[in-house]
Amino acid sequence: MENILFIDGRNFISKIESIFNSNNRKNVDLSIYDFAGLFNKAISEIKVDRKIFYISKLIKHEETKEKSEELILKQRNLKNNLEKQGFEIIFAGRVRANIGRCPKGHETLVFREKGVDVKIAVDMITFACDKKLKTAIIASSDSDLQPAIKELEKREIERIYLGFENMPNKGLTFTTNRTILIRNSEVLEFLGKTLI
Repeated sequence: MENILFIDGRNFISKIESIFNSNNRKNVDLSIYDFAGLFNKAISEIKVDRKIFYISKLIKHEETKEKSEELILKQRNLKNNLEKQGFEIIFAGRVRANIGRCPKGHETLVFREKGVDVKIAVDMITFACDKKLKTAIIASSDSDLQPAIKELEKREIERIYLGFENMPNKGLTFTTNRTILIRNSEVLEFLGKTLI
């Protein structure tokens, strides 16, 4: 049985980016970010057997061709960076483009990821049923994972919520055995360099 780190990629990256932004670090290049260093520090006392990073595969849309190509390149670079650091990458779900409104009321194109949480939940339950899972370390702040986490509890699987100090998810804190919160200073410590 293994201790497995389940990372909701977009959710986790969004939290990291909000910390960068609040510290006036814009346009961070995640293709050089030390994700392994951050996780190793945050959960240093836990031997992690597998680190699985879940993201939605991007596809090119003709109506948003230029933005799609930019996002696909960023995702490819991120994937390469993560694989070099020992993460397994699982593509799940899909990305939808929607017209939204910015805080000033202007229309803007917004890309939203859907379905990654379902794949994480299915994998956690499958690993538990196959007796491959000892500890689930959940790096996501998505409350949609709570039913799967409750099912892990019934199967006596240890559940650890890995969140962020400035925005912990109370529901995940409640449904897990333990909560570990990553400090903002730890996120910044593994920043590397940023794009100018």
